[in-house]
Amino acid sequence: MHDIRAIREDFAAFEQALARRPLSAEQRADMARLLDLDKAARAAMTTRQDAEAGRNGASKAIGVAKAKKDEDEAQRLMAEVARLKVVMDEAGAAETAAAGQLRAILEALPNVPAPDAPDGADEHGNVEQRRWGAPKGFNGPADHVALGEGLGLMDFEAASKMSGARFVVLKGQLARLERALAAFMLDLQTGEHGYQEVSPPYLVKDPAMFGTGQLPKFFDDQFRAGPEHWLIPTAEVSLTNIVRERIIEERELLTPIRMTADTPCFRLEAGSAGRDTRGMIRMHQFRKVELVSICRPEDSKAEHERMVGCAEEVLKRLELPFRTLLLCAGDMGFSAQKTYDLEVWLPSQNTYREISSCSNCSDFQARRMDARLRREGAKGTEFVHTLNGSGLAVGRTLVAVLENYQNPDGSIAVPGALQPYLGGATTIEKA
Repeated sequence: MHDIRAIREDFAAFEQALARRPLSAEQRADMARLLDLDKAARAAMTTRQDAEAGRNGASKAIGVAKAKKDEDEAQRLMAEVARLKVVMDEAGAAETAAAGQLRAILEALPNVPAPDAPDGADEHGNVEQRRWGAPKGFNGPADHVALGEGLGLMDFEAASKMSGARFVVLKGQLARLERALAAFMLDLQTGEHGYQEVSPPYLVKDPAMFGTGQLPKFFDDQFRAGPEHWLIPTAEVSLTNIVRERIIEERELLTPIRMTADTPCFRLEAGSAGRDTRGMIRMHQFRKVELVSICRPEDSKAEHERMVGCAEEVLKRLELPFRTLLLCAGDMGFSAQKTYDLEVWLPSQNTYREISSCSNCSDFQARRMDARLRREGAKGTEFVHTLNGSGLAVGRTLVAVLENYQNPDGSIAVPGALQPYLGGATTIEKA
């Protein structure tokens, strides 16, 4: 959500910054209407307020005129009250209409990219920041589907019969490996990185989805769960909305509020037909450990870099080669001001694939949730900054472990960091 006052003060700067996003023709046309709608809404408000003040003054004067037995004046004043009531109603309707159109446009426009987010229209404009680890050499590596099915522990057919495409059944040691990955990630983030573990709702209402930016823009990507609820597409929604409609005292944010959760995530993936249809890369239901931070505006840049480091550490501990990308303005998510993606190496594809996305949303989500900060000694309030990131996508991490730790006989070596979570097992073999 954008601040219309800031837009009003420097529309050219706002327009220039948002033009770095791949806006539709309709969005560009809507942007051109912003100032006119704002002007119309404020003019109608002034007319309504003036009419209300005039009506109140005339109403009081009626009593005075009647006390003086001046019936002509009293009748004139009553007529004026009736006239001003019509003016108030008409101006109020005009104000509501203009303000509603203005709000609808502001709600549909994405966040303004940070100045240091690179220019670019799509993923080809992303800028690699660093790499960690050297990919292992494999002679014809198998992909995770062949490995999982070869072990007899990954069943897409059974999942398809009960749920359709893009679901999977994991069994035995692979199910335990998934659980181990989530537990390892949570233990690392809570034990060493200062995040508080949270068990949040998986069902949320419209205002929560609106607050983090899933609604209204991504309506078609979400799973509806009854007339009032949605299944969460990520724990970002639940965790970030914990501070909705709150005023947080500055002393509570001297250290950012840091939360983490392991939850299932549900996505329709409506716009991804034909993409990643094999295996576990793009599922309707998947598991993810999410990281969310709430902080003061001046702390969000440093908190963003810290969050990226917390996500990177998971891959380092698992000894999985990865690279870190800074996303260009055209490839960032709707609510993000600046985003880093982590991409893990997948031997079967001979490339890096996204496994985490860490975003600084500045005050964009906070405005939609009305989440505020009150400074020490200050009378007013300001909006907090929110950040979110995957720490990590559990299913994709399982894919990366299977492929990077595969043995020639089809068994999987267990990374040292995970062995305590699998009862000391060093290898996963065919069931």
